[in-house]
Amino acid sequence: MKKILNNPLSMKFGFMLFLFLLLQIPISMISGLISERSHRQEEVIQDIARSSSGEQQIIGPLIMVNYQETSFDNDKKQVKQRRKFLLPDSFNMSANLDSFEKYRGIYRARLYKAQVALKGEFKLDDLAELNDLDINRISLVVGIEDSRGLMRFDEMKLGSSNIEIKPGTGLDQIPQGFHGELNLEHIKTQQPLTFDIHFLLQGMGQLKVTPIGNQTRVELSSNWAHPSFIGDFLPISSDVSEDGFQAQWASNNFSTNISQRIQRCLFSDSACHEIEQRQMGVELIDPVNHYLKSHRAVNYSSLVLLLVFVSFFLLEIFQARPFHPIQYGFISLALAVFYLLLISMSEHLGFNLAYLLSTLASTSLLAIYVHGILNSVKQAALFSTGLLALYGLLFGLLLAESYALVMGALLCFMILGFTMIITRNIDWYTRNVVTEEKTSNAET
Repeated sequence: MKKILNNPLSMKFGFMLFLFLLLQIPISMISGLISERSHRQEEVIQDIARSSSGEQQIIGPLIMVNYQETSFDNDKKQVKQRRKFLLPDSFNMSANLDSFEKYRGIYRARLYKAQVALKGEFKLDDLAELNDLDINRISLVVGIEDSRGLMRFDEMKLGSSNIEIKPGTGLDQIPQGFHGELNLEHIKTQQPLTFDIHFLLQGMGQLKVTPIGNQTRVELSSNWAHPSFIGDFLPISSDVSEDGFQAQWASNNFSTNISQRIQRCLFSDSACHEIEQRQMGVELIDPVNHYLKSHRAVNYSSLVLLLVFVSFFLLEIFQARPFHPIQYGFISLALAVFYLLLISMSEHLGFNLAYLLSTLASTSLLAIYVHGILNSVKQAALFSTGLLALYGLLFGLLLAESYALVMGALLCFMILGFTMIITRNIDWYTRNVVTEEKTSNAET
């Protein structure tokens, strides 16, 4: 043990380990900076949503019937106000989401304008049973998550006639949206009542639809090529390409149990969360999240630092030329600054270009520094080539999300194996003696 402690190589290895641990402080600070900037991005998105429109959800259309029920108790007449809701027998929705961005400084949020078409029909058998009652009002109601996104109403037909749209729904459970008054005299309960509703809806990020019909079909499309299908139902078919996506959903009342869920929601505030469990929709995601990729790059920083330190340690062994601890310190700081350059430039240039520029800047600085230390263009060129290859492998790990772990494990195994093979014949106990003899011979 004493022989190991007195060996300068062992002392150098211990110092490198200490420097490696010390360098985790600036790396941790850079990681905290990335988290702070990412959190700021989320705050800006929420701020834009508060000032424009947020995520959207469509519930409806449904027919709301307000009527009076008269009863007698001990010869006293009692009149109670009642409501009944009719859901569509068939419900077809189509929407094309035209995505765009809003900026707040260097931060951005993705919004869309959806041209929505709601079509289908109601069976009015239940309405015919209410003819003998005192009906006060019949309304067609459509609920919207954020009514600020209702930008324009186009064709609004119920049966063969147009309906006049008014703001609000008249429901405490689903307050935002629009409704239209229906004339009972013009409604023929013997035949289905069709609806054809078109409007322009603006939202942010997500568009969800409640499959409100006994038979429901939903079709969503967009020019945005990076959808994430959300909700409790996956599309029955989807086509995603660089030009955008198109997806179709289908469901029925047996799979959604939506009629009972809607009834419980509209008659009990506490039960409306059940509707959230029966949704279908899409989220327009940003695949180039430079904060997430920067976080992942920082997670691999220990591997990069370790490999560079091992490279210089092997240079000391094979060239019998010691490096000063301060030189190790400058090299490690140059490697840490790479991540600071990456996050700062990616906010303006995008992650890929920022990664390229940060790699070239860091590699060029270290190549110049190594050339000054070793006074060898060849050694500096080999080192810079190896560092560029290392950053290239790291970039491949960042892109291969599904295979990042196995690729990282194989990379570590290959580098460890290479290091063990080239150092297998070194006598670590006598290496210091050989180094001292070569140094004294050179001085003589």
